Amino acid sequence: MDRFTYFNRLDGLLKMIERGAISTPEQAAGFFNCSEKTIRNMINYLRSEGKDIIYCRRTNCYKLVE
Repeated sequence: MDRFTYFNRLDGLLKMIERGAISTPEQAAGFFNCSEKTIRNMINYLRSEGKDIIYCRRTNCYKLVE
């Protein structure tokens, strides 16, 4: 995957997390046509860039804490 594609996917993943549209790495991997490991790496990258992303067990989805 080239850098342009990766950063486009990062942006898309972040937008989906903001909307509460991602419930599992498996679901996101299916949407972005990549592995669950790639999704986990992308979430960890977003966290390292200062995005406070948590997984809420009550609602079973990723959330962006503001």
